[in-house]
Amino acid sequence: MLNGTMIQYFHWYTPQEGTWWKEVENSAKYLAGLGITAVWLPPAYKAAAGGNSVGYDVYDLYDLGEFNQKGSIRTRYGTKKQYQKAVEALKNAGIQVIADIVLNHKGGGDETEIVTAVKVNPENREEEISEPYEIEAFTKFTFPGRKEKHSNFMWSHHCFSGVDYDNTSGKTGIYRFIQEWGDNWEEVVDDEKGNYDYLMFNDIEFRNPAVREELNKWAYWYHDNIGFDGVRLDAVKHISPKFYNEWLAKIRETTGKEIFAVGEYWAPGYLHLLLKYIEATEGKMSLFDSSLHNNFHNASKQGKDYDLSKIFNETLVQVMPEKAVTVVDNHDTQPLQALEAPVEAWFKPLAYALILLRQEGYPCVFYPDLHGASYKDKGRDGNEYEIVLNKVDELELLLKARIDHAYGLQRDYFDHPNCVGFTREGDEEHKGCAVLMSNGDDGFKNMEIGIKYAGKLFTDLLEKHSAEVAVDENGFADFFVNAGSVSVWVLKSLI
Repeated sequence: MLNGTMIQYFHWYTPQEGTWWKEVENSAKYLAGLGITAVWLPPAYKAAAGGNSVGYDVYDLYDLGEFNQKGSIRTRYGTKKQYQKAVEALKNAGIQVIADIVLNHKGGGDETEIVTAVKVNPENREEEISEPYEIEAFTKFTFPGRKEKHSNFMWSHHCFSGVDYDNTSGKTGIYRFIQEWGDNWEEVVDDEKGNYDYLMFNDIEFRNPAVREELNKWAYWYHDNIGFDGVRLDAVKHISPKFYNEWLAKIRETTGKEIFAVGEYWAPGYLHLLLKYIEATEGKMSLFDSSLHNNFHNASKQGKDYDLSKIFNETLVQVMPEKAVTVVDNHDTQPLQALEAPVEAWFKPLAYALILLRQEGYPCVFYPDLHGASYKDKGRDGNEYEIVLNKVDELELLLKARIDHAYGLQRDYFDHPNCVGFTREGDEEHKGCAVLMSNGDDGFKNMEIGIKYAGKLFTDLLEKHSAEVAVDENGFADFFVNAGSVSVWVLKSLI
């Protein structure tokens, strides 16, 4: 069976010209040739900021670039028809489509309402810092450009638990509504900031049965129109697990498909929270391994001072690999973004070897690492920066190695702080490989790859090291790696 590999085919600064769906369509065969089996596409619906938005400030879930709303018909990525053509091209290439689902909040309300609310402490949302009083909030969503096509559901303050702006006073803050679904936030897994139900904009109230019914109906409609195979669920740490337990069960039952789901619960260094959320959602979704990403980031910053033998310590892929989607970077961790924690360029080939060539986890490649990217934006200090993300030159070969060699018995040699490795013995259809990496000096390691390779010569697929390695009669060989590098050793006859 072919190893599954996902790619996040966008980043925060994807061009705004409305041509992205065309780029996806044109790239389908190329991605399939690299062994990509699933493509995670960006939020495809109309956002509060209209055609310029990345899409996480959701306005109308039913507008996939079809209606003149928020200043444009298309989204940042193109029109609904272009989106459908891109999806069709991916499917024709044998690639699954992963839709980005953003249900935590809505932005860009069409009208205001007077709502009773209390202001809370942003650092402790359980602490009220005002008495209940009336505010004016943009909580009415009537979608005048869509004119009730696809759905006649109108969102009002009954559909939200709080907002971050009072139009009467013109002041920002976090305002929790006093309403029939409870005078408190919804229950979430962790007590970060007292209760981290509220994230931004108009926070959706999942205790309202009408809201849940509408979001269930929308999911069926979205699947009928796009035919996605899986979902990436945004900001799940801010959403009650009870909602996704119901939502995922119903969409799987209705479509008759085992829709794949991966949630974004970003808690770097807090593995116990990922495990707690998986338990709360009864194993219905995988999670991105933010703990592993955190280790990659730290390793890339610390260089030879980082103990590579501990790179998988306290990670989801180590303790629950069947629920771990592994990443090297994403749109939130890239430079100048909210969760900025990029992996340094020198370490990326090592990190990709660790997620692509091992048997544990479901790897997800990041678009700029395959193609490169450049952009300008302001940093947290208010100054403008020009960022250039060079593509990872080794990535295509590492993807090739995943298709051709990353199979069979895995033997680990994580026994040195600066030089670690592993071997894959291969299976009946694939020849194996040996992987060695260093974050310090040149290194070598005697590793077992299997007696079936006795007398065979291995060379470095990445062409980092010039040696030819002979396997002895017992299936062992000395494999080599250059300083601060990674080598992937495969049968010389296959290159």
